[in-house]
Amino acid sequence: MAEADDGLAVVVAERAARAAGGLLRRLGGTDAARARPKGGHEIVTDADLRADALIREVLAARFPTHRVVSEETWDGWQDGMFDGPVWVVDPMDGSANFAHGYPYVSVSVAFAVDGVVRAGAVHAPFLGHTFTAVKGGGARRNGRRLAAADTSALGDALVSTGFPHQRGQLDPVLERVRRLVLNCRDVRRAGSPALDIALVAAGMLDAHTESLAPWDVAAAALVATEAGARRGNLLPEPFPLSPDLSGTGIVVAAPGVYDALCALLAEEEHPAGEQAT
Repeated sequence: MAEADDGLAVVVAERAARAAGGLLRRLGGTDAARARPKGGHEIVTDADLRADALIREVLAARFPTHRVVSEETWDGWQDGMFDGPVWVVDPMDGSANFAHGYPYVSVSVAFAVDGVVRAGAVHAPFLGHTFTAVKGGGARRNGRRLAAADTSALGDALVSTGFPHQRGQLDPVLERVRRLVLNCRDVRRAGSPALDIALVAAGMLDAHTESLAPWDVAAAALVATEAGARRGNLLPEPFPLSPDLSGTGIVVAAPGVYDALCALLAEEEHPAGEQAT
């Protein structure tokens, strides 16, 4: 089995994310951007599938024996699916945005070993941002070192969130938004949570919170924590996922507002699964 050190892994992750991003730029506005239903309010396009195939091709060229867990091929939880070296991929985070020509879209590629995310890249092809991180090695945007915001008051915080694709139980979501609107400077919902979390790393957002899948958080949360942000989970994870891959009720925030935000949303000071930073 081909091995990957963290430095090589982040290079390959960025290469794959950029390749998929270039493809998405070429496919924007074409028939490949047409939306079709995937489930609930979630959609998929041909561009999602083509980007997924291209990422797999790039990864396989260097690591032919490594497994890939991707949103586009996810068919439910399987024991051991994150054991050993695994690439955790979202070929396009923000498919609805892409289908409408809205540029808030990202590609996420992370490398994990036994559930521990070692390296990752989040690429925003229409906005010119590429975020990368190596565990223990810091985070960067377009090659420049990142640091989370120094915001210390929740009332000064710009916080992003998201809505579930299944809209049957909206009361908890609306309550979350109500609390954020009343207690933070403002709230954003842009439709690409991997990019939202990466922007927390850059200090452009002060926090992000919602329930997400492993491919949404794997690369982005590594970028954020390596930039000094804190992360944790307000809700129990329904699958036996490692802390690095758990996105249920996730909070990623600048350190100065993390505790206050968790207390606001969960009425407790320390959510389960917090990772020290």
